[in-house]
Amino acid sequence: MTGAFADVPDRLAPRPSPADRPPPEQEAAFGRPAAAVGGFADGRPTPPPRPVPPPPAEALLRAFGPKGTGERGLQEPPGGRPGRRRTAAGPWWKSDARSDPWRDPYAPAGLGAPAVYDEASRPGPVVVEPQDRTKLRVRDLSVRLSVLALLAVLLVGAIGGGAGWYLTKTNDETPLLAPGTQLSQVDPGITREPGSVSQIAESVMPSVVSIEVRVGQAGATGSGVVVDAENGYIVTNNHVVSGADGVEGAEIRAVFVDGSGSAARIVGRDPASDIAVLKVEKPGLVAASLGSSDDVVVGDPVVAIGSPLGLAGTVTSGIVSALERPVRLAGEGSDTNAVISAVQTDAPINPGNSGGALVDASGALIGINTAIASTGAGGSIGLGFAIPVDTMRDIAEQLIESGSAVHSSLGVNTRSVTDGTRDGALVLNVEPSSAAAAAGIREEDVVIAVEGERVGSSEELVVAVDAFQPGDTITVEVVRGGGSIELEATLDAA
Repeated sequence: MTGAFADVPDRLAPRPSPADRPPPEQEAAFGRPAAAVGGFADGRPTPPPRPVPPPPAEALLRAFGPKGTGERGLQEPPGGRPGRRRTAAGPWWKSDARSDPWRDPYAPAGLGAPAVYDEASRPGPVVVEPQDRTKLRVRDLSVRLSVLALLAVLLVGAIGGGAGWYLTKTNDETPLLAPGTQLSQVDPGITREPGSVSQIAESVMPSVVSIEVRVGQAGATGSGVVVDAENGYIVTNNHVVSGADGVEGAEIRAVFVDGSGSAARIVGRDPASDIAVLKVEKPGLVAASLGSSDDVVVGDPVVAIGSPLGLAGTVTSGIVSALERPVRLAGEGSDTNAVISAVQTDAPINPGNSGGALVDASGALIGINTAIASTGAGGSIGLGFAIPVDTMRDIAEQLIESGSAVHSSLGVNTRSVTDGTRDGALVLNVEPSSAAAAAGIREEDVVIAVEGERVGSSEELVVAVDAFQPGDTITVEVVRGGGSIELEATLDAA
């Protein structure tokens, strides 16, 4: 071959035969060891022969073995051929019965192929699923069994329906009316122990009245408590009756538990404590028993009685939730501007309860229901406030005696403040010639204590001052210029 492919070897030319022996490195890795002779499988140990089963027991041979020497299989039944039920055509005595391995005690045992169920040609009702779970195929159940069950259900239903129809048709209807019928009555089994809510309500209800106020075409309702039966004095809230005071044509009426009513006149009212006293001309009144504020503790059971939402004689119950709670009162359409040290209760109180009674477990009056805390809807949320009975007694006596009440005054306007560690009442202004001005209290002072008792808000300052009488001298601690000082103030009358 010439040209560019002259140097290319001919692939079709005869190739040299391989060497008789592999290269030394392959022979060392894969060759037969020098000491090995013959195949690698030579020299393996010969497995032991299979054990020969022992011959049958002599008793079995005598009972079931063949009589003749060299014979195999079972012998003929005693007496020769079998009886009437064992015929030559029977399955147990066919011509090849003697050589049947299942009947030959000398036949060797052997394992055969597992049994195979032809699911395609004859599917069964029980199916084996993967994971060896089985289920029953309803479609493979017997049709006859299903039909019989359905017929049985229909038969039972037909018999039951027919029996019911027959009984209803043959039974005569009872008369619609039964003259002279008397329902059975059980003997009274309810006992009302002293101190129960029902017993308290029964004893206090006659002393609680509903107050109806009408001014022109407008009207309002509240509650009141009879405190002097002989003279007809009734205590209520100032904001209940203040809108009718001095208004021509205004009418105030007290409605009692028996449904009778009587016109009421205003004896006196005190916007600074939200207390008012009315007088009615009606004999046979029942006065409430007045308790003491000092005997009330947090957790005591209480009952509130009044006319919430105009529903006279409504009774609710609860406990005393807190004492000496400063609450500011300022009602719309009223000149009430008061701060009271209230009794807090969770007994439900609603609009119309104002002026009603809050009594303890003995039925003694411990407060006059006055205000509620509300989320805006105006209903009870379990936060009601009452004027303590001692405060009510003091103000009512002054109103009955003179028509007005006197309070102590420091002569400052304040606002509640805090610096994160201490709370107090910030003095916004000081009235000229007042007790505070004479004591040297200045604007921007923060009052933190009165007579050693902590003051944490402007409401607490009003309550603390009102606890003293006009003319009393008290010690007022104020914070000024980063330090605190104590000042002496002689209270004025307001």
